[in-house]
Amino acid sequence: MCALDQKTRELVTLAKEGDESALNRLYSTYAERVRWMMRFRMSRELRSKLESMDLVQEVLIHSFGGLKDFTYRDEGDFIRWLSRIAENELRGSLRRMYAEKRNIRKEIRLINNNPTTVGGTHDPVETTTPSVIMSRKEDLVRLEKAMDKLKPRYREVIVLTKIEGLSYEEVGARLNMSLDAVRMLATRAMVALAATYRKSNDNAY
Repeated sequence: MCALDQKTRELVTLAKEGDESALNRLYSTYAERVRWMMRFRMSRELRSKLESMDLVQEVLIHSFGGLKDFTYRDEGDFIRWLSRIAENELRGSLRRMYAEKRNIRKEIRLINNNPTTVGGTHDPVETTTPSVIMSRKEDLVRLEKAMDKLKPRYREVIVLTKIEGLSYEEVGARLNMSLDAVRMLATRAMVALAATYRKSNDNAY
């Protein structure tokens, strides 16, 4: 068990007992990661219409309110749980925008239209993990721009496997694809992302 996993497990246990300090520490640890999870799930147009940090506050307030019903298994499980709540908050924001008669239907392209499956283990990946991606704060804006340039199917499989940490089996069930097809799609998506990211990096200098 890694240090962050152990720390999060302890904080969740304390927070479930009503420790406000633990809640604050969970917020400080995961607020930025949740913000970027949500941004990766939005199209470029949608990001311009929603204030991510406002949504992050709502996500964490709602998630922490439900901690008593959450069983902690590992940090990846906790992140996927937060991701599921994040998607619900996105949907709520969209409904409010529709209620205000904002015509943005053609602009909204959420990567995944199904609730996130919580739990499960995932295959070893040959590139980076969600935690590593989220730790590279200085590269996130460039990574976000590179993601915007990918095919929707590529973006979808990257978010499911790298950001949410789902297994290839879970992704296959979600997308109605065979395990081999998911592996091939994920590999092609990561190759495309790496190439696009490198190109944007070269252009930055």
